[in-house]
Amino acid sequence: MEDKEIVDLYFERNEEALRHTEETYGSFCRHLSFNILHNRADAEECVNDTWVRTWNSIPPERPYSLRAYLAKITRNLSFDRYEKIHAQKRGNGETAVILDELAECIPSDASVEEEVHLHQLTEAITRFLAGCPEQQRVLFVRRYFFNESLRDISSRTGITRGNAKTILYRMRTDLREFLKQEDYIQ
Repeated sequence: MEDKEIVDLYFERNEEALRHTEETYGSFCRHLSFNILHNRADAEECVNDTWVRTWNSIPPERPYSLRAYLAKITRNLSFDRYEKIHAQKRGNGETAVILDELAECIPSDASVEEEVHLHQLTEAITRFLAGCPEQQRVLFVRRYFFNESLRDISSRTGITRGNAKTILYRMRTDLREFLKQEDYIQ
């Protein structure tokens, strides 16, 4: 079933939308959540919460890409749970390592009035990635959006773990310089 048809079922408040969402995107969302939490039970709870949040937000939302919409909800719920249970001790610290890697080049603004700044920062990172070769973009998104381990990234992309690590390091360095030029970093 196509995304548009599933979203139409949500708009009709037809509970079949949930069944089709689970069938189409359940394993994707569980994998994404597990990459963040490294605990199957917690990941399963986040995915169940994703279905509830999706049911409650469609309508009025009408996502163009249901997969991307679900990924965003799942990631946010998983990171919220990660913070809540202090999961640094879980998953060999992989999530903490990923967040630390990004913290080196992305400034953090926690205040509410910085929402506009955060949106502009997101757009700047998108521009940066648009200027990168496809392989680099894929590595960056797999690592920093889907929270995949270097081992998983290398097996999926066919490059060595060391090469992936080097490419990501160089990308973070280039991103830091790009953000300096865009006046996001001093």
